[in-house]
Amino acid sequence: MAVFHVQGSEKFASGSEDRGVDPERLDPRLRLHHPDDALSVDALTYEIVRHRLAAITEEMGAAIKRMSGSVVVTDAVDFGVCITDEVGDAVQVGMYNAQLCATMDMAVRWTLQNRSDNPGIQAGDMFLCNDPWVGGGVHQNDVSLFAPLFVGDELFAWTCAVAHQIDLGGVSPGSWSVHSKDVFWESLPIPPLKIVSGGVVLADVEDSYLRRSRMPALVGLDLRAKIGANNVAQQQLTRLVERYGADVVKTVMRRIMDDAEGRLRQRLTELPDGEWSSVAYQDQARVGDRGLYKIALSMTKHGDRITFDFTGTDEQVEGLINCTFAGLRGGVVTGILTLICGRIPWAPGGLMRCVEIISEPGTINNCTFPSGISKASVASAWATGNAVHECLANMLDAEETSTPEFMSVCKGTFGLSLLAGVDQRSNPFVTMLSDCMAGGFGARPDRDGVDTAGESPNLGGRIADVEMNEFAYPVLYLWRREEPDSGGPGRFRGGLGGSSCLIPHDTAARAIHLVSCSSGKALPQAAGLSGGYPGSASYEVIVRDSDIRNQLRESGMPIALVDIGGSAEIVPPALETVLDWDDVYYFEWQGGGGYGDPLRRDPSLVARDLTDAKIGEVAAHDIYGVVVSDDDTGFLIDAAATVTRREELRQVRVSESEVRP
Repeated sequence: MAVFHVQGSEKFASGSEDRGVDPERLDPRLRLHHPDDALSVDALTYEIVRHRLAAITEEMGAAIKRMSGSVVVTDAVDFGVCITDEVGDAVQVGMYNAQLCATMDMAVRWTLQNRSDNPGIQAGDMFLCNDPWVGGGVHQNDVSLFAPLFVGDELFAWTCAVAHQIDLGGVSPGSWSVHSKDVFWESLPIPPLKIVSGGVVLADVEDSYLRRSRMPALVGLDLRAKIGANNVAQQQLTRLVERYGADVVKTVMRRIMDDAEGRLRQRLTELPDGEWSSVAYQDQARVGDRGLYKIALSMTKHGDRITFDFTGTDEQVEGLINCTFAGLRGGVVTGILTLICGRIPWAPGGLMRCVEIISEPGTINNCTFPSGISKASVASAWATGNAVHECLANMLDAEETSTPEFMSVCKGTFGLSLLAGVDQRSNPFVTMLSDCMAGGFGARPDRDGVDTAGESPNLGGRIADVEMNEFAYPVLYLWRREEPDSGGPGRFRGGLGGSSCLIPHDTAARAIHLVSCSSGKALPQAAGLSGGYPGSASYEVIVRDSDIRNQLRESGMPIALVDIGGSAEIVPPALETVLDWDDVYYFEWQGGGGYGDPLRRDPSLVARDLTDAKIGEVAAHDIYGVVVSDDDTGFLIDAAATVTRREELRQVRVSESEVRP
């Protein structure tokens, strides 16, 4: 890609880890709160305040869900909240979409250093940002709103809320511009902008923000939901300070981060030193592209420190799959939180002290302005998280323990299906279906992965009810179900993914605009571990000119694509098209990776999976090497034939390895 210089872009360049605030760049009138270093807090007070901070993030999440009108927020829970100290170090991340909050510290620090003198930072202010080169989100649809909390005349902390907004302009509805060559095809990023001043929403700023959207009322409601979440947090934090004193609360905040750092260092010390590597891929940078792009990671753990080196990653490309350093860092942070910090406070402000990130600007997961990034969250940022997950899991797998607490890579990506048009009430609509959030979790060393469990970066994520989607939008589901063989085979099987199949319904337009933007079609994204196979690839089909409506009237609901008729059109990783009245849209999302050699799976578990339709007979015979017969009582294992079949498969492996260069 030809990279050209944009005047003033240096101000927004990140490209590397920067955890400090330069005092020289702060307005001298802005006073930061620093507690007495000699102050000690007893254990009981520490636990009360620590749990109260966590509870405040839960209250923030509840406020967003109650005030938002977007299914993406209320049902899919695609948002995040956090509390930081006065310089932006994250003290508490809410149990929602952790990827969205993983770079709030970057956005707060940028605001401190670039907004403290003009327009200034005062009590009652809130700053809006959707600039991934600054932080606070991974692509432009991630809009963060963060507010300084003052105690007296000192800046004490920041409260932050961020959520995916359904449309912020750009060439395509929903702002996922599949034809994008650079960011100017997409929704333009907004660096931190004061949108609330002294507790009052600035009408001119809000109007300029909402004017870019095809759905301004919905985006405006989400803005107020985030304002409400920050107000809730500020009120509760103020009460906490009034009860225990500013110095005590701030001391607890710092101790939380110190505790997180200390416990992570202790955990790393217990793990074996070594180096692990992974390569993740992205397919199709934009419509018409046939490229395959790699993200290379070499992870080194020595003592109580861990280094993520992305040297060797492909250069940024013309298209929408790049991510900024914020996306790369989000992949690192979420991997550490979900795999290592099950019993460690989720305080990235302390955890990241143990981490070093090496990355070259100008690569697909550390791109420079003005690269296209509208797909970043589920493209290079997500793939970065997959590579981090695989390396961390392999490191944990090297530990000798009787209670392994890790899993193979979970659902490899988010398969975007974005619908737009005129709804059943004759109103315009844009929505992102969240069905694929029910992805399969990776297998563990001692058990199968959980089927359609969710997605590891978003602990609170879920899918909307079919009935909710049909109520809100002009679609009719033919089915939504788990898909056999979508979980990665292994000694323990990866969790199943699923599929949805739907048609346009009850719209005067008799058609729906579709933007499909799903990675992992050329290569599966959820890697297996220790000989386990990856989870399934993504798969989408549009059946054109079907006879589905006559079938529904005359013979009932079909159960498979082959029953629908019509002409099948395979959907590439990036496509913008129209679903006509007689078209059927089918999309299948990914399962989790398997663990261990499939030939070592207990045959009785294979028979159980066959009975439960978790796998098919071809997989049982050709991958697991289990020979069964089927009668009225179920699948019966032929033990002798299974031993023979598995030996045959092992010999095939040997012969293939001998001819491999």
